[in-house]
Parts: sequence; C-alpha cells; structure tokens
Amino acid sequence: MFSLHSLTTGYGRTPIGSHLSATLLAGKLTALLGPNGVGKSTLLRTLSGLQRPLAGSITYNDTDISQLSPKEMAKQLSVVLTFRPETEAMTAEEVVWAGRIPYAGLLGRRHTEDEQRVEKAMALTQTTRFAQRPLTTLSDGERQRVFIAKALAQDTPIIVLDEPTAFLDFGSKVEMVRLLARLAHEEGKSVLMSTHDVELALHLSDELWLLSASGIAQGTPNALAADGTIAQFFAHDGVRFLPQEMRFDYGEMA
Repeated sequence: MFSLHSLTTGYGRTPIGSHLSATLLAGKLTALLGPNGVGKSTLLRTLSGLQRPLAGSITYNDTDISQLSPKEMAKQLSVVLTFRPETEAMTAEEVVWAGRIPYAGLLGRRHTEDEQRVEKAMALTQTTRFAQRPLTTLSDGERQRVFIAKALAQDTPIIVLDEPTAFLDFGSKVEMVRLLARLAHEEGKSVLMSTHDVELALHLSDELWLLSASGIAQGTPNALAADGTIAQFFAHDGVRFLPQEMRFDYGEMA
C-alpha cells in the first residue's frame, strides 16, 4: 500500500502543498485533479522520489520510501512524465527495453524474462506494430503508449503519470484513459495520473484525488459527487455540477 502522511511538498523552504494525506489503491486508476498552480506535478515528483518532501512522509508497505535505494525505488514505482526525454534517436522497442535497466543494468545481458516482459508490455499497449520505428516518426499518442509500455516493462506495482492525455485529440484521450484503467484492473497496478480532463476522469477513473490548498479529498467519483465534494471543489460562476448525470452545466451561451 502506497500512502501519504501529512505531506508537505515544495522547493527549498517554499511549501506548495501541505497537509496531504491519501492512499493509492491497488488495481485502481486514480485521477489527480486540481487547478493550475496547486502543485499536482510537484506532488507527483515528490511521490516518485525525484524531490524530497519538506515535511511528512510517504510509505510503501509501511516502509518510508526515503529508506529505499534508487534501484529499489525503480522496482516499486515507474514514472511517465509529460516532457520529451532525450530519446529521439531510439526506436520504440529500445525505449521499452530501458524499463528493464533496474534489473539488468545499463550493460546487462537480456534474459528470457526481460524479453517476455518487453513483449507483453508492447502487446498490452499495442505498440508492437511500430517497435522498430524511431520516436521521431511517431504521433504524440503513439509516443505516450511507448512510454507507458516502458513503465509496464519496468514491472512495478505503482505507475505514476503526469498529464498522459496532454496534446492528444479527444478520441485519443478516451482511448488512453481506458488503456490505463484496463492496465490497473487486469494487471493489478496502482495507477495514478494527473489530468485536466475532468469529465473523462469522472467517468473512467476508479478513484479521485482532489488536490487543493487545504489537502486532498479522496474517494470514488460517485461518492464525491453524492456528498457535494465535487460541486464544491469545482465551484465557479457560470458552472454547475450535475451529480446525477456526472457532468457540468455551463449555462446559456451569451
């Protein structure tokens, strides 16, 4: 179980998020929602061990992740970020193979298990058909699938994604979120994604983390809709949340 305990995130001595407590559930797709500037990316970087918390702790199976070595951490949690890493010259398959580095090392020999993990990851993400194509020839959606395949090949119980639907057209957004939900359900992964696609998250995710200056509200979309949390969280002039229909009403056009 992966849990946050009174976490404070930020840079230097400047806090961005505080009093953050939540638990990431296995076999569930959890959507992290919140306004710009509230610290979603900072929280994900902190959860991933890319930066230290200012206060509080993060535990995995009751062990503080600060006690894990980078190699141990890489076997527990994989990260898919929005920026494009320096892998443009690599083929899709080479990127996915990089997910096996925590087990084999940079120069390690490829074993049968490694090959099976890579093949399965690419099959699940439907990236096998362009395995030998360089990243430069792939669409944004195809690239995202490749990096998700890399995370799957890394074979971690937890996958964290920062805006995986960014830059995708609507159909590709729906396909991407459905893929992540399927991976969580069928592979038993704890999948956490930040997103601005609120209505997709409401309809396709299992759990929500609603991040605000006062903390995290956690629950299923239906539960948070029924108790008024979602309506309050997204309260804005001209916007009304309809819990029965799980959608927003924007009123009449001027």
